[in-house]
Amino acid sequence: MDEISILVIDDEEGIRESIKRALRNFKMSLSYIESDYAFTVDVAETAEIGLEMMKTKQYDILLLDNQLPGMHGVDLLKLLHESQRDILTIMITAFASIETAITATKNGAYDFLTKPFTPQELKDAILKASKHFILTNSAKKFEAEKKKIRFEFISVLSHELKSPIAAISNYLKLMEKRIAGNDIAAYDEFIKRSEIRIKDMEKLIFDLLDLTRIESGEKKRVLSPVRIDTIVNESLSNFKEEIQKRSLNVESELSEIEFNSDKTEIEIIVNNFISNAIKYNVDNGKIKVFLGTDNGSLKFSVADTGIGIEPKDQEKLFKEFSRIKNEKTANISGSGIGLSTVKKIISLYNGSVDVKSEYGKGSVFTVILRQQA
Repeated sequence: MDEISILVIDDEEGIRESIKRALRNFKMSLSYIESDYAFTVDVAETAEIGLEMMKTKQYDILLLDNQLPGMHGVDLLKLLHESQRDILTIMITAFASIETAITATKNGAYDFLTKPFTPQELKDAILKASKHFILTNSAKKFEAEKKKIRFEFISVLSHELKSPIAAISNYLKLMEKRIAGNDIAAYDEFIKRSEIRIKDMEKLIFDLLDLTRIESGEKKRVLSPVRIDTIVNESLSNFKEEIQKRSLNVESELSEIEFNSDKTEIEIIVNNFISNAIKYNVDNGKIKVFLGTDNGSLKFSVADTGIGIEPKDQEKLFKEFSRIKNEKTANISGSGIGLSTVKKIISLYNGSVDVKSEYGKGSVFTVILRQQA
């Protein structure tokens, strides 16, 4: 159970004790918050004592009397406001003039509680303030988490782009210095390697664009009857050169299926799974592509005889910028966001993706998509 810490500053001992007594066993439960909350209450008889207590302990809610000996409540409130101390203040007073209310509000007072008040009125005021505190605190945590994710995103993106840019730069410098003489043919390998690096960067950028368009809602979905088997055949045809280079044997079992969907989204799903089956396969390996239906839903699967995925790495597959790194994947390029984009698309169809893999023997990725209206 979480706690909300309350400080009561009031020069009347009866008020201080009655507040402690009323809140001693008081608990709060909200439908939209998993944890229940209890309240801890500390008391002080002057603003000066309360200020010293706040230097050593973080309080969430302050119940502050205005008519205090020494420093008045509004003066303490102004001091807290100027120092930007993060505390929610409820003013408690028997003489709440308009001028006092305006001054208190300008300096951050959240609410007012007029003496004399009942235990229920106190609890209502505490509930109201606590809800505000919890929601505000949650928003701050969410904003901090967003900043952290944004920082990690930019850091990973910078790293992924830095490596190929550095490689291309080095190749260009070697060519500029005519390291292999003046015959342009001597630099064919440098040019070829640079082209591969450029393609890696293009893939990263296109994957990133797909991901941001989907997440932002800027990508306009155009749903229409689409021949899924045609898209799969086109994808296999587009990867024909890479398949031949690796001497891969491709088997396909494709039903003629017309599915109400966005053509671009289906292409992203199909291309990612077929591309990965080629990339993470072994030379002379096999790929089996299946397309059919399952209880009215579309079923698409790609199996390979590649390097496989260890159980501890399978849960990372669909996270952004997550790439499986081991001795077998060290020289395999990839953006690390293709599968996270695929998963987001699959969710648009109320679908699912299943992975079965045995390290060193291969993997099977199976996608289920449900018909869109």
